[in-house]
Amino acid sequence: MGEIAQGLKQALRTRPVPRGIEARLRFLLTVHHGSTRRVASMLGVSQRTVQRWVTRKPGARRPPGTAQVRAIEEAVLERWQPRVRARRRALAEAEGFVLHIRARFGFAAPAGSSDDPRVRWITQYLPGEVARELFVAQDAGAGEQQQMVILARALGHAYFRDSGQRAHGLHIAFADVEFADFSIG
Repeated sequence: MGEIAQGLKQALRTRPVPRGIEARLRFLLTVHHGSTRRVASMLGVSQRTVQRWVTRKPGARRPPGTAQVRAIEEAVLERWQPRVRARRRALAEAEGFVLHIRARFGFAAPAGSSDDPRVRWITQYLPGEVARELFVAQDAGAGEQQQMVILARALGHAYFRDSGQRAHGLHIAFADVEFADFSIG
């Protein structure tokens, strides 16, 4: 998962996802009303295996393997705060969001000019149309590069061109993106 997709998913959450494997298993059991059978079928393991993972008896507990840990993590992320995620996505698509980014912005300019490519920290409000376009691209399975093009175009229009007031014909391209964070609401 790329930085943009990860930033969008993090912005849609209001509480942190359970961290430890025990906490994640407790969450899955809570979602499935305590049914180890449902959790087992969802994860593709036997019911007895899930019972071994969650037992409180000393010496009987068996930790899940790496493949199962990954499956548990994906299941928790998929089920964590679905209504909150939907509400925050609708809010971002309606009202926009704030993008915090540190990247090397390049311009077609002679070396040594003030337009020479350099690393900049930028915090910029972007409208809801950009959020909608990003979410549609993410839902369609677009890669990090396609999402970067969407953000570059939107950031170029809002920050560098001042919403069409200046710098007509300026081409924006990200290079060496180090951090991207989104704030909604």
